[in-house]
Formats: sequence, C-alpha cells, structure tokens
Amino acid sequence: MALEDAKAQVDQAFTRDDLKGLSFENTFGGATSFLRRRYSKDLAGVDLVVTGVPFDQAVTNRPGTRFGPRAIREASALQTYDPPYGWGFDPLSDFAIVDYGDLAFDYADVAAFPATLEAHIAGIIGAGPGTITLGGDHSITLPILKAYAAKFGPLGVVQFDAHSDLWPDDDMNRIDHGTFMYKAVKLGLVDPARSVQVGIRTECADYLGVEFIDARTVHEQGPGWTGARIREIAGDGPSYLTFDIDCLDPAFAPGTGTPVWGGLASWQAAAILRDIAVINLVGGDVVEVSPPYDTTGATAIAGAHVATEILCLYCWNNR
Repeated sequence: MALEDAKAQVDQAFTRDDLKGLSFENTFGGATSFLRRRYSKDLAGVDLVVTGVPFDQAVTNRPGTRFGPRAIREASALQTYDPPYGWGFDPLSDFAIVDYGDLAFDYADVAAFPATLEAHIAGIIGAGPGTITLGGDHSITLPILKAYAAKFGPLGVVQFDAHSDLWPDDDMNRIDHGTFMYKAVKLGLVDPARSVQVGIRTECADYLGVEFIDARTVHEQGPGWTGARIREIAGDGPSYLTFDIDCLDPAFAPGTGTPVWGGLASWQAAAILRDIAVINLVGGDVVEVSPPYDTTGATAIAGAHVATEILCLYCWNNR
C-alpha cells in the first residue's frame, strides 16, 4: 500500500484531503510542510496546530533562526512514513493536525512583534487546538506564554536549555531571548513551583524559585531519573514545554546562536521527552535552530524530532 501511495502522493501540504493519516510522499520532493500536514487556516475539527515564527531580532550572538521553521519543516519530511517510534500509538493518524504556516509580521516594526505573536497564538488556542511553535529565537516564548496564561492561568514550564534565560530585566518593552523566563515569572505567567529547567550549564544568580537540573546532573543521574523528577515537579496542572536546541551539546546541534559545550546528547533528550508523557502538556515550542551554522543539517533534524516528540506529548493525554 505504501508503494502505491508513494506513486500517487505529491504536494500533500496542499493536496491531502484528510487531516489524519501518514504520508508516503517522496522525502526529496514536493511542497514542504511539517510532517506533510496540510497547510490550513481553517481550525474546524483541528486538534493541534503547528506554526512557524521566523523571528531572530533578539539574539545576543549569532543570528539565523529566522530560517529555522523552514529548515525544521524540510527535515521533518523523513518522519512521515511511520508512527513515531516507541510511543505505542499513531498521533498522525489519530489526530487532526495542520500546519498553520508562519506568523506574518512587519520585520521593521520590532516593537510591535510581541503583541502580534501573542494575538496569533491566542486566536489559535481560542478556537480549541493546542500549538507547537517552530522558532525563531527564544524571545518568542514570552508572547506565547502570555496567550496561554490568559487561557489556562499560571503555567508550569518545562524548559530544556543551556541557559536559564533569567537574566534580570525589568524593562518589559525590551525584547531579548535571554530574559523571557525572568519576565514570565515576574508577570505571573509561570508558576515557579511547577517549573523546571533541564540541561543548564551557564551561571544564574537567581533562579526565582524555578528548579534546575543542570547538564552534569543529567549525565550522572541519567534520563530516567531526570524524567521522573520533571513529572514530580510539573504535577497535574497545565504545563508548557519550551526546547531551546542549544540544550543539546554542539556535537549534536551545532547550528544555533549560543552553543555551549557539555550539553545533552540527542539520545538523552529523546529518552527524557518520552518519559514525561503523563504531564498535562497544553503546548510547546522548539527554538534557536540556526540553519546558516548547521552545515550537515543535524540541528534541523534534531529540531524536527523534538517538535515531533512534543506533538506526541500533547496527543498522549488526549487519546
């Protein structure tokens, strides 16, 4: 059946009739959407939305994450033939998932960007579906959290990152990828007691009550222990997962703006994400994939896998 489907399927991003089901389109051809889902702005009957935010005007070092959503979509084409490995169910066949396309914004009006993104996400989740956002630099997570907190109240945040992003910054008009978590806590969008940062390996003077599991602890205690601790911290309340690709060691994800050695290996991240399936995930993002520095495509591949795992996490509790 797959061979016959492969002969007939092309440009599934536009031509597929059903929002559910695997895709057997040639990986190297056709219009690229995330996991070959259909591009659609119609949210009727949709369970989950994938959307891109190609914004990188708040970085402290190397730019290029504006090209991240496009690269992640392209890398995801290899994952469309089979159900995601190890989950025991097939979210691509059981759930109506669409690619909503990218956020439209005026690149020259940076000050207006956060409100534009917040409204974009609020419009989607207000219609019912959850979102998985492809970034973009990490500043995009703050407007997304504002939209989610308006619907769910203060959130538990599971943050995979080399950096805490808790740099003190009380100017709420500044847009900086290193301060989103500080502002989210200060604005009451995040419940620190139900939040945890994983993979940290840079200094932070004050974690504002957020627990952190640094990279060395992950290496020494293992993914199983780490996943169990995340589940314990997150509890049953609504949680949001944000995955900065620099959580991975540069050996596994060189294409990012602020790489730091000593990070997680891909297999560790995959195991941890699988082990936290029971948390009440309402949305998530993967950020900081910078294709200009991703010479082999490994970082985009990692980003596509992370986004797929977040998709599985979201669908797990909605089976």
